[in-house]
Amino acid sequence: MKQFYAVRRVAALAAGLALAAAAHAQPDPWSESYRLEGIGRYADAEAQITPFTARQPAHEFALIRSAWLTYLQGRYADAEALYQRSLALNPRSIEAALGVMLPQMAQYRWADAIKTGRKVLADSPWNYTAHVRIMICEEATSRWGELAKHAAEVSSRYPTDATILVYWARAESALRSVRKARELYAQVLERVPGHAEATKYLKSAQ
Repeated sequence: MKQFYAVRRVAALAAGLALAAAAHAQPDPWSESYRLEGIGRYADAEAQITPFTARQPAHEFALIRSAWLTYLQGRYADAEALYQRSLALNPRSIEAALGVMLPQMAQYRWADAIKTGRKVLADSPWNYTAHVRIMICEEATSRWGELAKHAAEVSSRYPTDATILVYWARAESALRSVRKARELYAQVLERVPGHAEATKYLKSAQ
């Protein structure tokens, strides 16, 4: 019986030591990267996965995640280079191509971003993100006629979406099509009651 209890004590001690060791173990780098991103420590989050980006063969996900974290730090040229590395590794990656648009837009390279977005649309004609980012570029360059036509086409594919209607309404307002802009902003309010921009416009355009 004494031997039995001695064995149990040893087992309990071993379990306790294992738990203590686990508590002091290094966290998983991916989990830690997400945790650090969540509290705004983007450089530290990137550093957690840097060893993966240097691997051969290349680690596609690490490249895309590192590009995103680099973008969040405002290092736009580096972010674009990382997205391009991922795209070279997998030319079919829509995610990487969409990622390239982010630093291009952040640097006000609207024409480049539109060009990149259209490459996405060549493979995925009604990709929502690509269309919206192109709309942002069209608005930034005051291409109101193009934006109105573009938003109308995309809205017919995403009829419940308020964001596309907002871009369409802005274009119509800039083109002085007040009646159409009011109609569109009214539709925005149906989808997002209390929408600030739509409410303000409809009040001012009475």
